[in-house]
Amino acid sequence: MVRASSWWERHGVDCSILALSLLALPPENVLVFVLGITILGVCHYTLTVKGSHLATHGALTESRRWSKIWAHFFVEVCTAFPAEDARYGHVKMHHGYTNVLGLGDSSTWRLPCLNRYVYMFLAPLLIPIITPLVAVERLRKVRLGAALRALGLISLGLYSHYWLLRHVSGFRSPASALACMLCTRSLLAHPYLHVNVFQHIGLPMFSRDKKPRRIHMMSLGVLNLPRLPVLDWAFGHSIISCHVEHHLFPKLSDNMCLKVKPVVSQFLREKQLPYNEDTYLARFRLFLSRYEELLVHAPPITELAGLQ
Repeated sequence: MVRASSWWERHGVDCSILALSLLALPPENVLVFVLGITILGVCHYTLTVKGSHLATHGALTESRRWSKIWAHFFVEVCTAFPAEDARYGHVKMHHGYTNVLGLGDSSTWRLPCLNRYVYMFLAPLLIPIITPLVAVERLRKVRLGAALRALGLISLGLYSHYWLLRHVSGFRSPASALACMLCTRSLLAHPYLHVNVFQHIGLPMFSRDKKPRRIHMMSLGVLNLPRLPVLDWAFGHSIISCHVEHHLFPKLSDNMCLKVKPVVSQFLREKQLPYNEDTYLARFRLFLSRYEELLVHAPPITELAGLQ
C-alpha cells in the first residue's frame, strides 16, 4: 500500500499543512484579536508539534540530508528544543522501548509533586517557559559545537517570533509581544500534555528483561483517540487518531498513517490482538479520578505468559 501511494499521499499532504501554517503566522490585519491569537496558536502548534514530530521521524522526505535540515528547523528553530535530544528521547527510547519501565515508559510526563488539579489544569501553561529552560540544561551535556549550533537556532527561532510580532503584526511594546508569544505558545498546551499521557500511561507496562515482541508491545501499550479536527490539524493523525499505526510504522507521514489505519485495525483484530481506542473525555475523567494511581505511584508490570 505504501509503495503504491503517490508522493502527494506519502509526503505532500502533510508538507502542505505545514506550509500553510508558515504562511499564516504573520497576519497583518487581524479584525478580531482573539481570532488572531487562535490562528497564531494553532499555526504555532502545527509547526512545533506536527512538524517536529514528522521531522524527528524523517517522515517529511525520503532524503536523509533534508530530513536532518527539517529536524533542525522544526525542532530547534520552531520548538526551541535540541533536535538530537528529541531524536534520542523520542525515536530511540520511546519508540524503541514503548511502555518498558525505565526506558520508554513516558515517565518524563510524571510530576508526583503536583496534585491532580494543578497537573491537569495549571501545569500545561508552564510548558512554553519550561521547554527552552530544559533545552539549555540538556545542551550542557553535549559537545560544544552541537550545543552552540542548537543554542543559536533556538535563539533565532525565539527572536524571529518576537520580531514578527513587533514589526509585522504591529505590537507596539515588547511586553505586549512577549505576552502574545506566551498566549500562542500556551493555546493548545493542555491537550498537548494530556494526549502525551493518555495514550500510554494506564496501559500495560513491561520490564526490561521480559518485554514482549514488538507487535504485542505496540498493540497493548498504545491507544488511539477519535479524530478531533483541531488536534488532527495541529498535532497530526499519527499523534491523535492513528497512534497505534504510527508506533507500528513510525516513518509513515500522518496522511499515510490515516490511509493504513483500516488495514492495521483489521489485521490486529483478526490476530485477536488489542486495538486500543478511547475518547479524550473518557481518558480525562479516568486520569482525574485515578491520578495518584496513574501519575504518582509506580505502575505495575504486566506479565504476558508465552509472549516474551
